[in-house]
Amino acid sequence: MNINIDIEKLVLQGVSISPSQGRKLQGAVEAELARLLRTEGIPDNWQAGGVVSHVPSGAIQVKPGSNPTQMAQQIAQTVYRGMKP
Repeated sequence: MNINIDIEKLVLQGVSISPSQGRKLQGAVEAELARLLRTEGIPDNWQAGGVVSHVPSGAIQVKPGSNPTQMAQQIAQTVYRGMKP
């Protein structure tokens, strides 16, 4: 099974990062989300595949001093929870 994840737009309010850091963060979120899907499984409501324009995730509170990897893990875990019914 192939899992392809492409996050077209990742909006972070109140977080100051450069465009290059933003691209790295986006890639890290995609990688962490793919890892979660491989290890935790694809939610039943996503089994048929397809394109989804929005995943409700709720607010994410990034801890002060978080590095990009920690931020990506937190964002991906929140998005993954939002994928479940």
